[in-house]
Amino acid sequence: QQVIAHESGVANTADPLGGSYYVERLTSEIERRAWDYLERVERSGGALWAVESGFFQREIADSAYRYQQEIDSHERVVVGVNGYALDEPTPIEILKVDPAVEQASAERLRALRARRDQAAASAAREALGQAARRTDNLMPYIVAAVEAWCTLGEICDTLRDVFGEYRENVQL
Repeated sequence: QQVIAHESGVANTADPLGGSYYVERLTSEIERRAWDYLERVERSGGALWAVESGFFQREIADSAYRYQQEIDSHERVVVGVNGYALDEPTPIEILKVDPAVEQASAERLRALRARRDQAAASAAREALGQAARRTDNLMPYIVAAVEAWCTLGEICDTLRDVFGEYRENVQL
């Protein structure tokens, strides 16, 4: 009930469904604001510019900062965080993986690599790398690598070798 009242905004009007005109108005407002934002991005240089310049990252960081400020100042109520929170701390169970489980997993990986056909696994990874350098559909090559018992890490390493890793341009 508190979540509905404080976080959904449904209590901001006497009749939230209002014969649906209210919902239609909200939908139109969201659509207008989305188009305004997209036009702003386009005027600034487009989506590629926005990613490369760190524009989206700044927008997300700024929005998160404003949101947190609203919570901290109680301008925005988040039930269980800054409103209607329990006085006693909630115990958090931390997952602790038994070292024996980790060792068993590593041993299964070693055993897999020892019993698989190394030539077939290497050939599948090489074919995947070559396909990635072209414009081929990679899915059949990935499936072939899986069928040759290549691990997810090996498949990702192969693709990383070709494409590299995306590094976000953060300019806050």
